[in-house]
Amino acid sequence: MSVTAHADTTVHPNEPGTPMGKPELGILAFLGTEAVFFGLLILSYVYFRATDNSTPNAHVLDVPRTFIFSLCLFASSGTVVLAERALKRGNRRGLVLWLIITVLLGLTFLAGQGWEYAELFGENITPSRNTFGTSFFTMTGFHGLHVFGGLVMLSTLTGLAAAGDFKGPHSAAVTCVSWYWHFVDMVWVVIFTLVYALPYLGIL
Repeated sequence: MSVTAHADTTVHPNEPGTPMGKPELGILAFLGTEAVFFGLLILSYVYFRATDNSTPNAHVLDVPRTFIFSLCLFASSGTVVLAERALKRGNRRGLVLWLIITVLLGLTFLAGQGWEYAELFGENITPSRNTFGTSFFTMTGFHGLHVFGGLVMLSTLTGLAAAGDFKGPHSAAVTCVSWYWHFVDMVWVVIFTLVYALPYLGIL
């Protein structure tokens, strides 16, 4: 009597050495096009900043306040990682909790951006005022739209998680939304550095 051993051929997405699935490849391709899009916006801002010295310019921005709201967005990258870890441990309550915190941090950032826009418009600093206004509002506005889109996706994940839809240790949906959110955060690191931090420090 012989016993035949059967190897475990189960595919575990996201484990080392495992080929990416179509959702992951799709989001990477999408983020590649978005990187080009934001790269062009950022280059346009840098060009106009270097060639147009008209006022108002970046020095009218409230950098310390924006930095505080930016910390909320940066922190949200950490909370979404904690959400993924909770999913891998099978901790549904932890997954829901960290997703909710991520959404709240993102909403706080958007509220700060809305506050900033309201003050700038109150001082007659608009997209049509000069090249600074055009490039600033275009770049930060599109980023804000991406943050809003990410919050819609995160809120959807939160609802699905609360309903118990994610039963395994991995989820392509959670992975893809997490990657998108990290991308949005990284883009803001570049924007904040070029638009806020460097002019505030007198470097740009």
